[in-house]
This record gives sequence, C-alpha cells and structure tokens, in this order.
Amino acid sequence: MTAGSYLVALAAALFAIGAVGVLVRRNPLIMFMAAEMMWNAAALAFIGFADQLHQMTGQVMAFLIIATAAAEVGIGLALIVWVFHRRPRLDVDDISELSG
Repeated sequence: MTAGSYLVALAAALFAIGAVGVLVRRNPLIMFMAAEMMWNAAALAFIGFADQLHQMTGQVMAFLIIATAAAEVGIGLALIVWVFHRRPRLDVDDISELSG
C-alpha cells in the first residue's frame, strides 16, 4: 500500500470519529470540535487522493478547506460565546429555543 492509501484510511477513521461526536454529544462546543475534526478529515482525504494520483490539486483543495474551517471557527465560537452569556448551561436543545 502507498502512503496515500494510509492517509485515506486515516481520514476515514477521523471522519467517523467526528461524525459519532456530532451525533452523540449534546454540548455545542464538543459538537463544534467534532465538526472541525470532520473538516480536517476531508482535507486529509484530498491530500491522500492527490498523493495516489500524483497531482497537486489535493493540496490546493486542502488549503481551501483549512481556510474555510478557520472562518467557521471565528463565527462558530462567537455564536457559542454569545449563547453561553445568555444561558450558563450549554445544550443544543436550549439553543433551538432561542429562535424567538
């Protein structure tokens, strides 16, 4: 097996762990970190496939994913902090009640 195959297998494992974290946990901060793990797994999969195909497009896509994830972190953490100031206990069900 090539290094790209191992990278794709690692990306699949990281994505599965992130998906379980999003589905099982109720704390928005933990869910947010699990979603970030899924973003990183997607970037790693692009790099692994690019290594297998001997192309550089995977690295470009991974860079775009990392840039998008960084923007998501800024907005997502701001929302989580805003909700935490309004309610001291963080729960996903409480956030859905804030729609007004």
